[in-house]
Amino acid sequence: MSWSKLYALKSYMRASLWIIPFLALIAQQAFFRAVLTSEKWIPWVPPWPLGVDGTVAAMQAIVSLALSFLVFTFGSLLVAIQIASGQLTPRIIATTLLRDNVIRFTVGLFIFTLLFAIGAISRVNASAPASIVWISAALGVLSLAAFLYLIDYSARLLRPISIIHSVAEQGFTVIENVYPERWKETVGQFQARDTLGNPDEVVLHAGSSDIILAVDVKSLLIRATRADGVVELAARVGDFVAYGQPLFRLYGGARTIPASELGRSVAFGRERTMEQDPTFAFRVIVDIATKALSKAINDATTAVLAIDQLHRLLGSVGGRDLRNEFLCDGSGRLRVVYPTPDWEDFVQLTCREIRIYGAENLQIARRLRAMIDNLENVLPEGRKQALRAERDLLDRMIDGAYLLPEDAALARIADTQGLGGSAEA
Repeated sequence: MSWSKLYALKSYMRASLWIIPFLALIAQQAFFRAVLTSEKWIPWVPPWPLGVDGTVAAMQAIVSLALSFLVFTFGSLLVAIQIASGQLTPRIIATTLLRDNVIRFTVGLFIFTLLFAIGAISRVNASAPASIVWISAALGVLSLAAFLYLIDYSARLLRPISIIHSVAEQGFTVIENVYPERWKETVGQFQARDTLGNPDEVVLHAGSSDIILAVDVKSLLIRATRADGVVELAARVGDFVAYGQPLFRLYGGARTIPASELGRSVAFGRERTMEQDPTFAFRVIVDIATKALSKAINDATTAVLAIDQLHRLLGSVGGRDLRNEFLCDGSGRLRVVYPTPDWEDFVQLTCREIRIYGAENLQIARRLRAMIDNLENVLPEGRKQALRAERDLLDRMIDGAYLLPEDAALARIADTQGLGGSAEA
């Protein structure tokens, strides 16, 4: 199986709710038979106190409970997904809700309990071992406790701050993977793709028109080194690539690499994923903020919570070396050009849309200024110019948004709470 297909399979399994319940079905069959086989080695199990009729009634109650839990869980999950995607953003469905292991394993427990209790009922008249009945009862109690916990967990999970924080935590992981080095003041050896000149060959995208989800950079580096050439990816992760659009530019000996091998190093899909896309977490949180700032919802406090997490993410990006676009072999020779977002991309994505939609709101104007001021104080000098540009744009936006000078003056006061914290003129 090629790398791109394997990546697509892994991504599908991570975002599929049915995988864990299906594995629970297999685990139940194996565990049930193991208990039956080991019954003669566990004589310490106390006898079941109920008769045949009582046992059947108890097992039927457990089956009914498990079925009810499953129906309620899936029904409420579908409603929750619709509400959350409508109020926040549809992007959270694949990035958070369907990947949540608590929900997946709880559903798996319900499936396990349901099948185990059915198996116990089928053996009651055949003198089912006491251990089978006791385990079924224990699973019933455990399922009830898990269901009560799931209700509380789901209520907390669907709060805006929980969703935003979860997306931000995934963003931190991606940032660390894509930009592993800390900030360096020294200038890299390669600064622009213009130094490569014109490509010797251009590989066009021959598959369906989709979004680049991930790239196997290691395999590209190995192939380019063996061919003694340079491979340049013509698009970034997260870009939409249409059929016939340039996908690779090849220099030197890299033109001998088969196009099919290069194509298998890129995974495509219809929707962006988080794994190798450092700006996608920003995109999701900004979407939540801008939707909260719409006239239909008008929830500036949720937008402030989004800015809090964007503040954290932008601070992490600002402290890292973003100049990893050019990858070299062991001898220091350029082999792969792998375009990634730069500092200005992150700053503009964080600030521009929120400022345009929310500058007329005091909370947003003050919280954005507090973020910019704090990052300017803590980040290296090379990061400050883009932040100053955003602050200047914010001031100009405030000038046009507020009719009263007193409101404009208040909007220029940095406040990490948005409106309500300590204010200094």
